[in-house]
Amino acid sequence: MSTDTEPPRRSRSAALTWLALACALVVLVVALAQRGDRPVGDRTVGEVTRVGVADGDSVPAYLGAAADELVRLDAPAPGSYALVSFAAYLTPAQVATALGGAPVSAVVARVPVPGRQTEIVRIAALRLPDDVVAGMAEVAGRKDREAADYRARAAAPAATADPELRRVYDTGAAVAAREAAGYRAGCACVYAAVVRDAPDALRALAARPGVRAVDPAPEVTRLDRTVFTPPLPEQRDVVRPPADTGLTPSAGMGDSSEAAPTVTGSSPTAGRPAAGAGPPNPAPTS
Repeated sequence: MSTDTEPPRRSRSAALTWLALACALVVLVVALAQRGDRPVGDRTVGEVTRVGVADGDSVPAYLGAAADELVRLDAPAPGSYALVSFAAYLTPAQVATALGGAPVSAVVARVPVPGRQTEIVRIAALRLPDDVVAGMAEVAGRKDREAADYRARAAAPAATADPELRRVYDTGAAVAAREAAGYRAGCACVYAAVVRDAPDALRALAARPGVRAVDPAPEVTRLDRTVFTPPLPEQRDVVRPPADTGLTPSAGMGDSSEAAPTVTGSSPTAGRPAAGAGPPNPAPTS
């Protein structure tokens, strides 16, 4: 009797083993499929492309290198990004004339106050001059709040008891107010633009009146990960910050060679430190 029942037991054991293996295989396949459906992380996070000049660079050498690269440029459609530097500070309307219809992505601006370092801003602009005017209005509103913050700090007990600290705040308020007035009036403050066009069109743009240089940047694929640092119109030999003859808080005034934030909206005023806690640090405009 025992020999008659032994084979069926082995058969059931083998069947259970194969069933377990099959289930494990199904689980493995499902896990691999789910893993394949997950989005791959962006491996370019943290990478920044820089186009333009830096402190200590030779301006003539930069202009010559940009011209040489433009001659050799051979970019596929829809063309290459390029940093266009102007020979002077331009109004929004003058920028539209200087670019002559070139597809623009942004402009770079600062209020050229003699003897003062002023903040550099990058204004997103697709339509000229309307987007530049609107962006300037946003910056003007932020500068008004910045000036009011400086004045409040100047009136605080800490500044009242320290004439040097009060002078710092008063200077910051005066510079911010002047920047606000300039941007609100649509000042001649734009000194560069970011465009994208075909090589022949970029070469033609370099020959237009008022255009100082066209620096092609075919390596740029994302503007949000690119820092543009064009030379200022007054920089002729070596790149250096504008001479500042007054006391201005280092946290409030932008350096001439620093990255320009993109203007996309007003900056919040919440979260600022209490008055008298030190020079205010304006929030970025991006």
